[in-house]
Amino acid sequence: MSDDKKNPADDGLNTTKILDTARAQIRRHGQSKTNIVDIAKALGTSHTTIYRHFRSKTDVFDAIVVDAMKDEEALAKAFVASSAPASERLLGMVLALHRRKRERLEGDPEVYELYRRVLEVRPELVKNYTAAMTRLLAAIIEDGVKRREFVVDDVDLAAGIVRDAVTVYVHPAHVELAFKAGLDLEPSVRRMIETLVIAMRRGLSLGNIPD
Repeated sequence: MSDDKKNPADDGLNTTKILDTARAQIRRHGQSKTNIVDIAKALGTSHTTIYRHFRSKTDVFDAIVVDAMKDEEALAKAFVASSAPASERLLGMVLALHRRKRERLEGDPEVYELYRRVLEVRPELVKNYTAAMTRLLAAIIEDGVKRREFVVDDVDLAAGIVRDAVTVYVHPAHVELAFKAGLDLEPSVRRMIETLVIAMRRGLSLGNIPD
């Protein structure tokens, strides 16, 4: 939308500044009491200026969650780009994603709660995130096959199996429940990945397994 008639105070305002301010408001007041007007006041601008960037508070909240997802995707991509053995990269990727969730939960609980809640009501965001992460898992597994580290006849199906097996360790709700129960999930992550890696090293034939 055009900014032709914006106030001088609005100069330099962008989505990053808006989202940073929205996060600060959520931390201070909680998501239920955070609104567009308060975000605008904190930025020293008008609510109409915020609407040039976001149509509603819901869109602001969605953007905060998408930002977190992009951060996690970038974290996972680093393991795809690594030259380490595929087995090490799979373990590293899952552990890194699990730890990132724990860090957010412990260090930024109000925004983490927003993340968890939005995922419950926006299945399309979950679908997009899941698809992106599955592609990254597939890239690591495919590289493992090329290096003769793994024997897998259907990389995409194997990636889906790995994804489903480790979801409990990276899903916001499960991570929160484990944290509140005082459980350390990292040993379980290691055992799960080790089991999956053994299967893929010995030869995982998935061609006849129905989707």
